[in-house]
Amino acid sequence: MRKIRWGVIGSAGIAKRSVIPGIQQSETGEVVAIASRTLEKAQQTAAELDIPIAYGSYEEVLDDPHIDSVYIPLPNHLHKEWTIRAAKAGKHVLCEKPLALNAEEAREMAEACEEAGVIFAEAFMYRYHPRYQSISDIIKSGEIGELRGIYANFTFNNAGDKGNVRYKKEWGGGSLYDVGVYPISAARMLLEEEPQAATVHALFSEEHGDVDMMASGLLEFEKGVALTFDCGMWAAGRNVLEVIGTDGRIEVPSAFVVHQDQQDNFVVITKEGSREVEVPKLNQYALQADAFGQSVLEGKPLPFPASDAILNMKVLDACLTSARERRRVEIQ
Repeated sequence: MRKIRWGVIGSAGIAKRSVIPGIQQSETGEVVAIASRTLEKAQQTAAELDIPIAYGSYEEVLDDPHIDSVYIPLPNHLHKEWTIRAAKAGKHVLCEKPLALNAEEAREMAEACEEAGVIFAEAFMYRYHPRYQSISDIIKSGEIGELRGIYANFTFNNAGDKGNVRYKKEWGGGSLYDVGVYPISAARMLLEEEPQAATVHALFSEEHGDVDMMASGLLEFEKGVALTFDCGMWAAGRNVLEVIGTDGRIEVPSAFVVHQDQQDNFVVITKEGSREVEVPKLNQYALQADAFGQSVLEGKPLPFPASDAILNMKVLDACLTSARERRRVEIQ
């Protein structure tokens, strides 16, 4: 089977640590080139990850006729520019989350990719792991009764690294952009509907570029159901999701970060007792690459199209407005 030849635009930690190894482990893809702002950095990363070609500029990846798709792990404010440039160069695009700085940018990116006839997806790797299909099936089965709410969090503490790109407001820094998007997307996916309003309270830190270092939020869905979430970059590490029903609950202790070498199972608790649902040890980054690859090679529909990314950004826009203006924001 022919494999997609990937080029990587940028050498961010997430690319080196997770996404590139995931593509290399996938059935449909191979990483043939990486670009960085300097040739030296690109060569170093290429040597570390056994990538054949290193480029000292992003343009060279787009000019390479042998590259089919690009992965973009650049800082958030550069996602729009390089996605549109990649689309015009005829490259399929997997762009790191959050897709853009706002829903309007996301819409422009999606339109550019559609016009160019290329596949475009947001890199939310956790959604490709089969455990979320299992969780969805359990909810729909009625085992935990009628759905009453979802609780989720994603926090870590990186506050000591003052020069981190996450702390540059104009670059799309802040915890809502970086990790808050996970609980938001998970609730939308599991509930299969869009929230009607957002209320978010946040800690903005002057010593970290005035970005939100911690945020706590409420998203209102239909029938009185809500997502209660928190996210942070200046708090002890957690990434937990809990689904509450009238007759039981589902607890996911490692909701977004799956350790391939560990058994990241989840638990279903009802009046009948509790049962542990075994989760297969799979690389969710490889699963993401293969879903993308099957769309490129075989024309299979993406599980999560660009339209979903635009809707997620719309919710994030409301959350950011609510946090800054200290008010409830309705989502049209």
